[in-house]
Amino acid sequence: MAGRSRASDVNTLELDDISHSYGGVLAVDHLSLSVEPGELVCLLGPSGCGKTTTLRLAAGLERLQSGRIAIAGRGVATPATSAPPEARNVGMVFQDYALFPHLNVAENVAFGLHHLAVAERRRRTQAWLDRVGLSAYAEQYPHMLSGGEQQRVALARAMAPESGLMLMDEPFANLDVALRNRVRDETLAVLKESGAAALLVTHDPEEAMRMADRIAVMRRGRLVQVGAPAALYTHPADAFMVQFFNDVNTLYGVVENESVATPLGRIPVPDGPDGTPVDILVRPEGIRLNGAAGTASAAGTVPATLVEARFMGAYNLTRLRLADGSDVTARLPGALPAPSGAVTISIDPAHVFVFPRAR
Repeated sequence: MAGRSRASDVNTLELDDISHSYGGVLAVDHLSLSVEPGELVCLLGPSGCGKTTTLRLAAGLERLQSGRIAIAGRGVATPATSAPPEARNVGMVFQDYALFPHLNVAENVAFGLHHLAVAERRRRTQAWLDRVGLSAYAEQYPHMLSGGEQQRVALARAMAPESGLMLMDEPFANLDVALRNRVRDETLAVLKESGAAALLVTHDPEEAMRMADRIAVMRRGRLVQVGAPAALYTHPADAFMVQFFNDVNTLYGVVENESVATPLGRIPVPDGPDGTPVDILVRPEGIRLNGAAGTASAAGTVPATLVEARFMGAYNLTRLRLADGSDVTARLPGALPAPSGAVTISIDPAHVFVFPRAR
């Protein structure tokens, strides 16, 4: 259609050194982040870390107090000027979907298309209903739909104007687990097919890992680490990053001769000066069962007692008691010895992280 840019030409979001406070409390603290064409970036963090405020600033729902926001290379917000949400050419999907109860499905999807000629508006509406698999529901009303169907209507309504930039705030939080996974995958497929850029707010690390090209982890208004999911998981910047993505076993020690003595054996710390207090974080999947006590043991194994095991499907969630009386949690595959059985265990260095002691 003449005069309309393709999504791939207009879908870059730039947040440049933005800050925002509520009543003197700093919610977003000098944050800089970009979302590139065809990319899905997840803003991930605990409740109250500033991620939703960041999204609202990008959408124009909050007045920017410091920094600059640009969409498609055009400045849309500074402390002095702010384009309203309807002038930013973005699609938005929220946790409650915000569908219009008095409009049917087709009318909801067509809501943002009034600038188009009638024939084009109908064609675009039908195309997006087809894309999200809801053509048969065009005449139904939101209260007649399941949660997953309502979410897909909200997605189609946001995508139909073909703005090229999507902002989504916890859009899957109200769905049950099985439906949530399916709708996530459907949403990701639609976004990738359209070429839209997307900024997704979530507090769920699994959701971020499942969907994101890059994850931007926030804490107390600041970005802690930004990168591809695998990079953040394998090379966390600090103890918070390890603990946020996974339950961990936390041990303590002091560096001596480039290692730390722990109940799980000596942990190498090649760059740690002697006398440095450290936190040692061991993921449950990093603990391996070598066998029952009394069998041949490889170097690096330590004795333990299997106290408890709970079957979790893909793994057994187990509690192991070490020689000093402390307990650690492990995720172990396969058949296990009976509880109270003596075993030997070792640790996988890829799942062990050492950081200077948190103060």
